[in-house]
Amino acid sequence: MAIKNRLGLHARAAAQLVRTVSQFRAEITVIKDGQEVDGRSILGLLMLAAAQGSIIEVRAAGPDAAAALAAIEDLVARGFDEEE
Repeated sequence: MAIKNRLGLHARAAAQLVRTVSQFRAEITVIKDGQEVDGRSILGLLMLAAAQGSIIEVRAAGPDAAAALAAIEDLVARGFDEEE
């Protein structure tokens, strides 16, 4: 997935991602340039330093993994609902 919003995966966007992930029981891992972090960790997500245009991979495992991935893909595609 490509990060589209201008400020990238900054604190507010990371918090929004964590809120989305927390709605599901699946274990979520977010990967950028080989670095893997827990999708429930704001600090971990910020450490990825995912700027606009960065490509992240999201992996989900668990009973609602498909729904979790769909929700995350939608959030990223919407640019974390930030105005341009």
